Amino acid sequence: MNASEELYQEVILDHSRHPRRYGCPLEHTHCAAGKNPLCGDEYQVYLTIDEEGIVRDASFEGAGCAISKASASLMMEQLIGKHEEEIRELFEAFHAMVTDPDAQKKADSLGKLAAFSGIWKYPSRVKCAILCWHAVRNALDGHAVATTEA
Repeated sequence: MNASEELYQEVILDHSRHPRRYGCPLEHTHCAAGKNPLCGDEYQVYLTIDEEGIVRDASFEGAGCAISKASASLMMEQLIGKHEEEIRELFEAFHAMVTDPDAQKKADSLGKLAAFSGIWKYPSRVKCAILCWHAVRNALDGHAVATTEA
């Protein structure tokens, strides 16, 4: 394992063991559930978006594997202060990074999210990494549930 892979593994383990922005807020404007029946991951994501489309608060709760929890934790940190359209662009960039080996060149532009850049090598783990991202996209679109089986 090279130095960057070790660092990425540390980031994932840290966010899995000590998730950031974890818990149900008192108020939110958007929410959706994310379910991965294959792995058993189940999360709820919460967003507070102002009238200009800017995310003012983001959090999640639920349970799942280390990959899904770390991905949700890192994602929530990235959403604060972003416009809905920026979030959709971030979703597309993250999705490409975890599914397309050719997209790896752009991984560094995603900051700490680059910790998941090697996940494309493990197809069974991709659904874990992308679950809460789908839930956030569904929340933005007004849909209540995202599932990896759809």
